Amino acid sequence: MSDSSLDYERVERQMASADIESSGAEVHGILCGLICTGREDAQARWFGELFTEAQATDLLVRECAESLKRLHDATLAAVQGPGLGFTPFLPDDEKPLKQRARAVTDWCQGFLYGIGVAGLSSSHQFSAETQDALGSLTEITRMDLDQLNSGEEDEEALMEVTEFIWVAAMLVHSEMVVDETERS
Repeated sequence: MSDSSLDYERVERQMASADIESSGAEVHGILCGLICTGREDAQARWFGELFTEAQATDLLVRECAESLKRLHDATLAAVQGPGLGFTPFLPDDEKPLKQRARAVTDWCQGFLYGIGVAGLSSSHQFSAETQDALGSLTEITRMDLDQLNSGEEDEEALMEVTEFIWVAAMLVHSEMVVDETERS
């Protein structure tokens, strides 16, 4: 996401000023869960989870909402575009390993929450492959961050986990949106 206003740290500061206690990664995970399940009103539903009506007149909240709208638009365009989909909104690679790993666990937690609030029919059954991927995302939320070291092995493992969360999200999207479109 090349838009400089979508700098991870800047967005997190704006969210803190708007009294949003979640991390930028978790908030993006929620959005991705909503988009990947095919919610056409993903932005409205997402904002409903993040903001109250009473906050609508607050200047800091409006500034945060504008940045999050840009994040929504960039994510939606990436997911629906011809490329490989979106990139999880995470801290820069220069940040400490534990901070980045915490963000990955937050993103997974948010993604699972986003699927939960998407309002899928109670009869919906994900494929076995997607169920396994969602189970793995649940396991990632339980990652023991205290056991991480700044070594190359943990760096590579985090990179693999980050790639996997993208694959898991695109599996959900493929099953919920792409397959549904093909059946119509």
